[in-house]
Amino acid sequence: MKVAIVCDWLTNVGGAEKVLLAIHQMYPEAPIFTSQYSERGIDWFHDADVRTGWMKIIPAKLRRFLPTLRQRYFEKLDLSEYDLVFSVTGAEAKGVKCGPNTTHICYCHVPTQYYWQMYDEYVENPGFGVLNPIVRHFFKKYVPGLKKADFEAAQKPDYYITISEYAKELIKKYYKRDAIVIAPPVDIRKFKTIKEVKEKHGFVNYSRQVSWKRLDIAIKACLRTGKELTLIGDGPEHRKLVGLAENSELIHFIPPKRSPELREALINAEAFIFPSVEPFGISPVEALAAGCPVIALHQGGAKDYIKEGKNGTFFEKQTVKALAETLEKYDYRNYARTTITKSAEAYDVKQFKRKIKEFVDGKMAKKA
Repeated sequence: MKVAIVCDWLTNVGGAEKVLLAIHQMYPEAPIFTSQYSERGIDWFHDADVRTGWMKIIPAKLRRFLPTLRQRYFEKLDLSEYDLVFSVTGAEAKGVKCGPNTTHICYCHVPTQYYWQMYDEYVENPGFGVLNPIVRHFFKKYVPGLKKADFEAAQKPDYYITISEYAKELIKKYYKRDAIVIAPPVDIRKFKTIKEVKEKHGFVNYSRQVSWKRLDIAIKACLRTGKELTLIGDGPEHRKLVGLAENSELIHFIPPKRSPELREALINAEAFIFPSVEPFGISPVEALAAGCPVIALHQGGAKDYIKEGKNGTFFEKQTVKALAETLEKYDYRNYARTTITKSAEAYDVKQFKRKIKEFVDGKMAKKA
């Protein structure tokens, strides 16, 4: 079977890239087609045949300016010679051209966020600083045509897989396509532990510090309740978040850490605070693997893996008040480490690969 893999871009490390890596490991001979590739940004694919086209001459840092170009790039990318095309995408890669004998399976994280479910947030804050007014003007002008093209591209794949029930609903709502859920792979082994800690202190979050993660809510809620919070990571919102903490001894900022250091932070924390609306959320599942309960907003992908009172708890509204009230009532001693770690096992990399293989084998056998 001749297989090709496609992704939007390959310029940094994130959850989408972890999915891509697992699929690459399943089909190591398959070339990976993408718009832009930066080995400096991600060094996981030295053994892969990564293929880029004319867009490779554009600096990777400019990729946020390029949705129109990416749409054209992928719609012209002809992969008709392959038996199986696997697109891993949350943007334009699903639009590749396939022939009648090609099976195109799309692992879609979510519909393209800046056209659909997060359009209002992008218009309010495109994330370009002083250039926001200019970007906002052109974005609003061109987005109707871009949305139309995105919807048309979404009709090309034969089958959809997605990361959560929440994402499945979005794909049905915006693309009018059905999908099955196979949660993204989490390297449970790196975080799983048998270590017990009787006295835990404070809360933790590690993530890219961007506005939509709503780390501001976590900071304000901990300040209001007198709870300690450690934020691990960096990003464009870092300075703003530091200012919000007002030099309080309760709020600690730590640069990004490697997995063993993250595991140690999770082992010693009362809970991982997850205040954002996300289609899935790999970091909270890593926290579960380390035996750390999760306090999550009751929206998005977290509803798939947080079981109230078993491995974490929810707060109902994305507000400081709602989170603060939950923190006041929360007691980590009500949770059993073994129960928490066991709840993460369903999301292990091996489970992901097994489910993907079963899906692909079933669809290819039906076609044969």
